[in-house]
Amino acid sequence: MKWVEFSVTVPSEFVEPVSEIFHRYCQGGVAIETAGGYNPDEGELPPPQTTATVRAYAPRDNRLDNRRAQIQVGVMLVGQLAPISPLGESEIEEKDWEEAWKKHFHVLHIGRRTVIVPTWRDYKPRDSDIVIRLDPGMAFGTGHHPTTRMCLEQLESLVQPGTAVLDVGCGSAILSVAAAHLGAKKVLGVEIEPVAANTGLQNAILNDVSDVVEVIEGTLPHPAAQNSAFDLILANISARVIMSLVDEFAAVAKPGARLLASGILNERVDEVAESLKSAGFEREYVEVDGDWVVLVAKKI
Repeated sequence: MKWVEFSVTVPSEFVEPVSEIFHRYCQGGVAIETAGGYNPDEGELPPPQTTATVRAYAPRDNRLDNRRAQIQVGVMLVGQLAPISPLGESEIEEKDWEEAWKKHFHVLHIGRRTVIVPTWRDYKPRDSDIVIRLDPGMAFGTGHHPTTRMCLEQLESLVQPGTAVLDVGCGSAILSVAAAHLGAKKVLGVEIEPVAANTGLQNAILNDVSDVVEVIEGTLPHPAAQNSAFDLILANISARVIMSLVDEFAAVAKPGARLLASGILNERVDEVAESLKSAGFEREYVEVDGDWVVLVAKKI
């Protein structure tokens, strides 16, 4: 059997929506190719990630035409929101396809210490590195989207040894794993989607932090998330969901706890901050990357 490689180049903030489309209609994982060529050991910073190329593979069988049509519709819809390349298509042999997409995943440096490493790549960490290994098929929560990247950067200063962390909508558990490596004593990840919850659990095992990270299916309120139990709450979800959960966040937060909220469009940050204020959280600072925002607030 022959295989077809689909590819499209998009602005960085649209990597995960396009990955979702490819993941749904293709097989064997989604590859995200970004700029490389810098050496952090020499103090070099990563180049600005303005675009990325997303690739995925589908068998050339009797379902290919339907797969292609569905992908084209999704890509065209994204194209209404941002300038993207035409959908690329090329054919490869079956013996090559399983390895073809892996070459596009590279080691990704985020912040001062965090390093995302695909499981099949060799990487010799520096003493200060926080290394997170991701399974090949995990297309979401990879650190490429601005919200995930900014959250990982913020965790480097927000997590201290002994911190108790709640990760709401944890997805792949990338933030939970990072918090554990940074010294959190306990991390509880809650995820409403069963498949994502299982992925998060497997990711915690893969990274040898399952003794610290617990991932459960569900949302707040939840018996496992006890009142006044957490020093740090992570909510990389959406403005709407964050505002719907502000009272639950307040209930489980210790006095002085921080809330790291993300998945928020810049135009809604004031609305989210006001909602959090009504529940007893004071805005401390905001970081902006393009249209996306992370907001840090303190329980008063």
